[in-house]
Amino acid sequence: MNNTLSQGSLSAPTWIWYPGDFEIVLANKVQNRRTERGTFFPVFWKLDNHYVLMDFHKAVEVPAPETVDIYVEGEYHVKLDGKALEGSPKQIVVPAGKHKINIKVFNQANVPAIYVKGETIFSDSSWLVTFEDKEWIDETGKASDISATKWVNAGSSDFNSPAQLPSQFMLPTKKQEAVAVTKGKQSMLIDFGKETFGFIQLQGLVGKGNLSVYYGESEAEALSAEHCETLDRLEVDNPSKNDHVMNLSKAYRFVHVQYDEGVMLDSVSMLYEYADVKERGSFTCDDAEVNRIYEVAKYTFELNTREFFIDGIKRDRWIWSGDAYQSYLMNYYLYFDNETVKRTTYALRGKDPITGHINTIMDYTFYWFLGIYDYYLYTGDRSFITRIYDRMKSLMDYVLARRNKNGLMEWLPGDWIFIDWAAGLSKKGEVSFEQLLLARSLETMALCADIVGDKEGSAGYNQLSVDMRKKLFELYWNEQKQALVHSRINGTQTDNVTRYANMFSIFFDYFNQQQKQAVKTSVLLNDKVQKITTPYMRFYELEALCALGEQDYVLREMKDYWGGMLKLGATSFWEEYNPAKKGTEHYSMYGREFGKSLCHAWGASPLYLLGKYYLGVKPTAPGYARYTVEPNLGGLQWMKGTVPTPNGTISLDVTREQLKIRSTTGEGTILLKSKVKPEGQQLTMTDKGNGLYEIQVKPGTDYTITYKAN
Repeated sequence: MNNTLSQGSLSAPTWIWYPGDFEIVLANKVQNRRTERGTFFPVFWKLDNHYVLMDFHKAVEVPAPETVDIYVEGEYHVKLDGKALEGSPKQIVVPAGKHKINIKVFNQANVPAIYVKGETIFSDSSWLVTFEDKEWIDETGKASDISATKWVNAGSSDFNSPAQLPSQFMLPTKKQEAVAVTKGKQSMLIDFGKETFGFIQLQGLVGKGNLSVYYGESEAEALSAEHCETLDRLEVDNPSKNDHVMNLSKAYRFVHVQYDEGVMLDSVSMLYEYADVKERGSFTCDDAEVNRIYEVAKYTFELNTREFFIDGIKRDRWIWSGDAYQSYLMNYYLYFDNETVKRTTYALRGKDPITGHINTIMDYTFYWFLGIYDYYLYTGDRSFITRIYDRMKSLMDYVLARRNKNGLMEWLPGDWIFIDWAAGLSKKGEVSFEQLLLARSLETMALCADIVGDKEGSAGYNQLSVDMRKKLFELYWNEQKQALVHSRINGTQTDNVTRYANMFSIFFDYFNQQQKQAVKTSVLLNDKVQKITTPYMRFYELEALCALGEQDYVLREMKDYWGGMLKLGATSFWEEYNPAKKGTEHYSMYGREFGKSLCHAWGASPLYLLGKYYLGVKPTAPGYARYTVEPNLGGLQWMKGTVPTPNGTISLDVTREQLKIRSTTGEGTILLKSKVKPEGQQLTMTDKGNGLYEIQVKPGTDYTITYKAN
């Protein structure tokens, strides 16, 4: 590990901290903002905190004396070459030559963090940090570092100014006005036109008495003082008019404000709170309904992209690993924002010792591993793998220690096997879906072990993954049913077949081609197999069908399912949609009249499906060093769009007779199905047979290819 800074480095100063500490503390703040009907509603899993004492270390070499500014969150001292400098200097002079700088920071309230700025000396992720400075004094009186001290590279984000204190981080806001107001006697019903999120602002508030704010994702919820999920109460004592902003941001479209006769109110507006991330992906086509689905999916995802990727903006506002995993995938086709992915990954993992599964859910632990697998594939960011690997190892140790005598995952006290919200879904015994997710998680471990140079770990995890995949098919595949069964109880297959393990095995590429086609018929297109009603698992069901080339069918399903919500007036996509329900039945869930989230991150999955399986763009080597483009119109006449990558974009314009592509990154391979041999300038093409052509594309070149779609 080299942490010597040489002149001419391309880095720039940023705030640094112990990796994961800022993310964990910020997550604690965000997740504990949840309220239900004015009552604080905390998470029900273990929360960790930051290390309160941190040592930051850097070895430097400078050709001339250098003045260095130091900004710190916390109490601190500075050592230069092992000697403490008087006081807590805000500026030091480092003489020419080789030196070691140590800044030790204590902060009980906030994360110990530093920002260092000189001409060639500055804080970045190459600095080393430790919470365990095992220092001793030898017989000569010199301080020495004991070898047991655990140094790691510092964590950082986008705080690149000394004025951007990590502890003061807040999302930006902007003012928005209502689109309609209905005034009653001592009340106002405010409609902001669509689902939104932010702080309610009461303007021209005067008088003395009580005021209540009832929030609703629907008008019915806002008007239900007894059953709306969120509300605020305010005691007003204003002799003259002033404005008041509510303390907590909330989710709503409608707001019903009621107040005593002694209180008067001019108007109500809001401060819209949002994450400052930029759209880089796009999609449009000849079907207006699909375009509307894409736009509403974008807005749904915007609302649930906050400090972290959260589940839904009204009810939980928590970081759930299963929800976050899907958000990562959608992010790669819309924002490609690495920082939110990393923040969310750190926050979910927390710290050792591990006392339970992530969010207490077995499958959510596995999704955490899968998220890291995809992060590396899409971004090529090896440094993050290096920083997170130790936490991966200890979490996998916890998982492997909870296997039963058959080497399989089974429910143990304290576990929650979730899978999906589905009536009558059994979680008993050895569930096939959990074994499948474990196999993929072990693949992730083997990949990451190889990246960090853990050869023993790589070999071990790889063998465990191979063994788990073998068990999956030996123990769960049923020839008669042509599917993986749902579970085993007491060593015997149950009779039940569900979609979960079967559809994941398709896009994990665990099935051979014959099995894929068999499962398509016996499970995915079989109405006798329990249907999926949540967008959460529809995400994977439709992905499996797309992976099988069923884009025509998926497009119809997308228009029926997401289009069905739009026909009911949805302005963002819901946690669950059942077309058999009527009226306000659509708002109920968990035994509560308005319990359902009408803006849920997992509802935005068309972003991912349209980018990966219609535009057909996906990386085949880390960071899009190589990628494939396999466009599939799926019944559309034309489509165009942009897919973001770490180093630019891939832009496509596709009709049934022409494909235009331009890429600014990597080596691309177009897989094009055509009734005739494609034509175009500068084409390097291979005829793969059966109407499939493979065309190589290079970055920085515009390609126009004529063909005839099948």
